[in-house]
Amino acid sequence: MTVKDSVPSDAVFVKDRLDRDGCSVTSVLMQDQDKTIVFEDLDGQRAVGNRFSTREKIAAAMNIPSDGIVNHILDAVAHPKPCEVVEDPSFRQVEVERDLTKLPIPKYFPEDGGRYISSGVIVTEYNGMKNMSFHRMMIMGPDSIAVRLVPRHLFTLRRMAKEKGEELRVSICIGAQAEVLLAAATSMDFGADELEVASSMHCIGHGSPLKVGRCDNGLLVPADTDYVLEGRITLEEATEGPFVDITGTYDFERQEPVIRIDRIWSCKDPLMHVLLPGGWEHYLLMGLPREPMILKSVRQAVPGVKNVRLTEGGCCWLNGVVSIKKNKDGDGVNAILAALSGHTSMKQVIVVDDDIDIFDDREVEWAVATRMQADRILRIPGAAGSSLDPSSHGKNTWKVGFDATLPLDADPALFKKAKLN
Repeated sequence: MTVKDSVPSDAVFVKDRLDRDGCSVTSVLMQDQDKTIVFEDLDGQRAVGNRFSTREKIAAAMNIPSDGIVNHILDAVAHPKPCEVVEDPSFRQVEVERDLTKLPIPKYFPEDGGRYISSGVIVTEYNGMKNMSFHRMMIMGPDSIAVRLVPRHLFTLRRMAKEKGEELRVSICIGAQAEVLLAAATSMDFGADELEVASSMHCIGHGSPLKVGRCDNGLLVPADTDYVLEGRITLEEATEGPFVDITGTYDFERQEPVIRIDRIWSCKDPLMHVLLPGGWEHYLLMGLPREPMILKSVRQAVPGVKNVRLTEGGCCWLNGVVSIKKNKDGDGVNAILAALSGHTSMKQVIVVDDDIDIFDDREVEWAVATRMQADRILRIPGAAGSSLDPSSHGKNTWKVGFDATLPLDADPALFKKAKLN
């Protein structure tokens, strides 16, 4: 099922013609990020935004309860499943003219370096090592893209190829299923097959493995994808940026690798997935897959962990909440340390008791206000943090943890809200 086949029934359809360069897509998407928006005429083509902008929409697409997403991903990482290879993948229904400048790819903010592919997942393989990961990509010309590579797996594979003077073959997938997007954003061991993790999620939610098809460059990619761009990460580099990243602030220019595109495929009547930078969909698709890693880390330190959440107010990246059932005093501090190690970009975490709904910001703040004093704030200086945090100025950061759990010897009756029943 491609993105165009899974648009929710309450989606808003925008029929007015919009310009790719005027940031009008951003204006529409920001009006109501709860709503999926279908653009019927983005310079003559179709696109969709806010597709996965809530946990409920992500869960519905995967056919699971919304409160089960974290464990769903964690189970899939632990138990990957083989994909089903098909001979007639949806993405190969149409061969599109090899000209990136004609695709419905918008410019999002006035100071962006250009039009950006913001929802693109890159699939690659080198010397038997596979990788699928999210990357922002700036259109430079008809067949060229500047791609931002952070020092993780794709960066490493490209470096390995570059050291041998070789280009790295890639396929860029736009409009993939929710399972694919979440797997691509999940931190895994080097060499892990993210497609098999996506397949495991698909098996659990839909009862069948993920379908994949082969590109002309030999790479297997998700079959039900709206657009697939085959190409190579070359030995060239170019200036990439500025670009509005997850914090809603402009990330600066860098010298980044150049991708050359050899072929463009699409399904019939495709929808370009336009992901609003710094928007709710960006938050969830980038941050939510980090929650299973936090849960796993805290679970090793505090067996009574109930759930974890990266908060929207912290861009689903910098601030988190953890709920635990304490077995001993000190579990709150251990949970803080474990959570921060489970997601090293996080700089603030609040730990609460398991009677607090961590998806309700008012309840979390109430727990901080009524169950703790400032002497239970843990401050950690000089830690490595997120390069996307503008307050760190690209240097090490202070991290902070709030232990808002009740001492085991406290009288619970003094700290519970009054109820009618």
